[in-house]
Amino acid sequence: MPFVGYWAGRTLGLYGARMLRSMLLAAGRSPRMRALAEGSAPLRPLVDRFVAGTDLDAALPVIAGLATDRLVTVDHLGENTTDRAGVDATVAAYRALLLRLAPEGLADRVEVSVKLSALGQALPGDGDRIALEHAAAICAAAARAGTTVTLDMEDHTTVDSTLEILQTLRREHPWVGAVLQSALHRTEADAADLARAGSGVRLVKGAYAEPASVAFTAKAEVDEAYLRCLRILIAGAGYPMVATHDPRMVEAARAMAVVHGRAADDHEYQMLYGIRTAEQERIAASGDRMRVYLPYGADWYGYFTRRLAERPANLAFFLRSLITR
Repeated sequence: MPFVGYWAGRTLGLYGARMLRSMLLAAGRSPRMRALAEGSAPLRPLVDRFVAGTDLDAALPVIAGLATDRLVTVDHLGENTTDRAGVDATVAAYRALLLRLAPEGLADRVEVSVKLSALGQALPGDGDRIALEHAAAICAAAARAGTTVTLDMEDHTTVDSTLEILQTLRREHPWVGAVLQSALHRTEADAADLARAGSGVRLVKGAYAEPASVAFTAKAEVDEAYLRCLRILIAGAGYPMVATHDPRMVEAARAMAVVHGRAADDHEYQMLYGIRTAEQERIAASGDRMRVYLPYGADWYGYFTRRLAERPANLAFFLRSLITR
């Protein structure tokens, strides 16, 4: 089985790697695969690597531990929610989280990330209005707690809606952060539009399966697009958030920051909880701002399969866990 993991991660070749990634992302949308995974006790160790517990009481000690030397953005897991009860539960979870941050002494180092599809964006009819109202409520709760909010970006069909909601929220809360995905053809133009004073932008490569009509599909093209967008953001007047585990991108960002005279406190690096932990610690120790994207919650399956798609070597453990249920 270790050989299978090595083969999956190293020797599939470009076509095979793309196919495997597509299969994993498709599995993330499969109710049957979700049920199998959620009922698999042997899978928990791998899930726990990426997800800091299924509830807030489990996640808070992890958040506090990371916040001793790093910044944290917390995501309550859930997406594509299609019923009002689920949306209301997500909003309540964020309010509960934000109420705990100040008493725990974490508000100055911990913010939250939200997916609009978990706040009602995916509801039929007036989903955008519902998502805006709920996002505004979470932003107001964050302001009371003394922290901030970043709007996660999802697949390409939601980008226009998400950016419109972002602009509306920024009228009252100008600190609301945005996320852009370099894989999308449109992102350079969006980066140029958002690279303005007071605008925080997290740049990611993108973890969704997108059609070639709207996105770059080859890794080299996505990487080059990331560098182009990074140059725009770092040269601009905003606050770039460099979200990558790729050491080449980190070093490129550092070099660009020097060229443009950026200080350590006017940009930051971001990585996912459970990935390249030693590098996170090294960046934080160097004096740069390092933020960890930390997810928690019971609805972990969609997030987890995207992490597998980014690192197919983990697939062997995933399959073995399902087989040995």
